[in-house]
Amino acid sequence: MPRAVVCRELGPPEKLTLEDVARAPLEPGQVRVAIHAAGLNFPDILMAAGAYQLKPPLPFTPGMEAAGDVIEVAGADGFHPGDKVIVKARFGCYADEIIAAPDQLMPLPLTFDYAQGAAFLAAHGTAWHALHDRARIAPGEVLLVHGAGGGVGLAAVELGKVAGATVIACASSEEKLEVAKQRGADHGVLYGREPFKDAVKRITDGRGADVVFDPVGGPIFEDSLRCIAWGARLLVIGFTGGVGVAKTNLILIKGASVLGVRAGEAVRKNPALNVARMADLTRLANERRISPNISHRLPLEDYAKAMRLLMDRRAIGRVVLEMH
Repeated sequence: MPRAVVCRELGPPEKLTLEDVARAPLEPGQVRVAIHAAGLNFPDILMAAGAYQLKPPLPFTPGMEAAGDVIEVAGADGFHPGDKVIVKARFGCYADEIIAAPDQLMPLPLTFDYAQGAAFLAAHGTAWHALHDRARIAPGEVLLVHGAGGGVGLAAVELGKVAGATVIACASSEEKLEVAKQRGADHGVLYGREPFKDAVKRITDGRGADVVFDPVGGPIFEDSLRCIAWGARLLVIGFTGGVGVAKTNLILIKGASVLGVRAGEAVRKNPALNVARMADLTRLANERRISPNISHRLPLEDYAKAMRLLMDRRAIGRVVLEMH
């Protein structure tokens, strides 16, 4: 029987259980995928705690993304048994199998193993949507990336460089900054060494950043308003450091825009957005210009430990569960 991590009671990762589960029947138009790896994301943790905007009915299995092999197809076009695929779901990926619709699948890039595929779409898809659909980033602009040691931050560093931006990466440790520089960051700023807003002004000769990529929020967002260029776009990715307050006078003075980023919801409302995003990400992956940085690969039974790595900010980039 396939295994799945099951949330029967909302709470911390330790409340989840690994269980043998009955195989779900395949409905017409669906695909069954044998999962080899599942990527971890903060929404998985929030969903299991009941603190995310999406609240699946109990019981449910967390996990938004995975990679594996198609093993069964029921009248679904475009995929065949044996195809290596990436799965994008809202939940259900911490498991040996998942049933998906064809529009939830994409071919695994030729250069990726399963773990890289499982850690790709949530972070790089979010970063691509933020930088291109929302910020319309242009070559020569200055991109300030907060939380640059995290999965989505490192994705923004890579995609910012590909887009021709000068990238300033901010992170909480030298180790994280070193990885960001390996991924293409032009400048590294260590939180705590000097106020980042002063560093950005120094690096840009007082001009400021054109685009701010912020998955942290809180005081980080508020201080970012003090080191932006005219016409800057501030991308609100998340709130791992708390909810920030936008000072409207600073937004007005700089002619700036504050843009919310919800990559998944944007595609659900306008599926056409996904076509350009997936084509570009697949091309860049196959050209070896982008790839997820995976700091930890753990077996499925270590799901709680893996989730704690994210919660305790010990990961650099991504954490992946592997099914053996």
